[in-house]
Amino acid sequence: MSQTLEVATPQVAPPRARNRWRILSIVFAAFVALSAVRMFTGQPVLTGSGTIQATLAFAVPIGLAGLGGLWAERAGVVNIGLEGMMVFGTWFGAFAAYTTGNPWAGLVAGVLGGVFGGLIHAVATVTFGVDHIVSGVAINILAVGAMRYLSILYFQDAPGGGASQSPPLPGFPRVGLPFVDSLLGPVEERQWFLVSDLAGLVIGLTTDMSVVTLLAILLVPASYWLLWRTPFGLRLRSCGENPDAAESLGVRVNGYKYVAVLVSGGLAGLGGVFLAMVASSIYQEGQTGGRGYIGLAAMIFGNWRPGGLAMGAGLFGYTDALQVRGSGGAVHALLVLIALALVAVAVWQWLRGRRIVAGVSLGFAVVLGAWYLLTDTLPRELVTYSPHIATLLVMALATQRLRPPAAAGRPWRRGGGS
Repeated sequence: MSQTLEVATPQVAPPRARNRWRILSIVFAAFVALSAVRMFTGQPVLTGSGTIQATLAFAVPIGLAGLGGLWAERAGVVNIGLEGMMVFGTWFGAFAAYTTGNPWAGLVAGVLGGVFGGLIHAVATVTFGVDHIVSGVAINILAVGAMRYLSILYFQDAPGGGASQSPPLPGFPRVGLPFVDSLLGPVEERQWFLVSDLAGLVIGLTTDMSVVTLLAILLVPASYWLLWRTPFGLRLRSCGENPDAAESLGVRVNGYKYVAVLVSGGLAGLGGVFLAMVASSIYQEGQTGGRGYIGLAAMIFGNWRPGGLAMGAGLFGYTDALQVRGSGGAVHALLVLIALALVAVAVWQWLRGRRIVAGVSLGFAVVLGAWYLLTDTLPRELVTYSPHIATLLVMALATQRLRPPAAAGRPWRRGGGS
């Protein structure tokens, strides 16, 4: 009688699951470190519920711009014009909300304004083969000038308006779970290690939230599902990886590029609506403040994926929130957090055999630690520009393991390739 020998093989988690758990572990470790820094520096604003709410307010327009860039670049079109499309969204949203008195009309108009900017970009880049960077810069310049002209035309003589701003605008309803604040508020006030910080996080994420903020948060998993879990998303992403192969399989490459760029513009326009009608109650010239470009930085930081993009937008929004709520003290306390992160990097690089990189990281950690101990605050200029400095640092550190869509930015012609 023959016997079969069965050998049990260990179950190994798929790479995607391992990466997901690794990212979650890093995020949790960073939150624990932030809680420890809050205890050490005595800066409750670092993890307070108000800071979390402000982080959401600053992160949403950046995240929407970055999500718009992700849609376009996954289809092979680089969208530098996100800033201009956000400007279209701010003005058209404000105009429709002011003339109708209905904030939802403003939301629809703002999104359509962004779609209009996306249409210009798609016609220029997809149909006529204009360089993507040139087209995007032209849209940014066009948007600023055109909206200034329209403001003079429609807002200058309106009550409370002017050549560079609109009259007061109606607001959106706010949603939340009020019982969470009453239940966890006393826990947050105790300032316990980690527990109070988690309470502040939950309160900040569940109370007094604009419905537009909730919509923006839901758009992140929705975009992931559409782009990575549906045949439509597979075809769209194939246009950004290898449009020739996609065309050979019957994919209408130009059509998918148009759809992606129009959605990109609509998302940027929604970010503009948020700036004019949620973060503020009026349209103002220069309201976008470079958030379209920071959104592109968040997209690159996130490696052209929605989850990473949301983390990048949250990071930039957090530095913005600290600069507004905590002034120099809270930003000064971040020196300790950055020093701890550099120590962790030094240990990791040492274990991987990269002694020089580990030494440089440890040296910078010592410098930052000494800077914190020898000073009480940071110069006002550093505090003011801390979000932009964070953008530059993150971009410098994140560019080593990036994989952009292979055909992003390349001109493409049907039947003729790149």
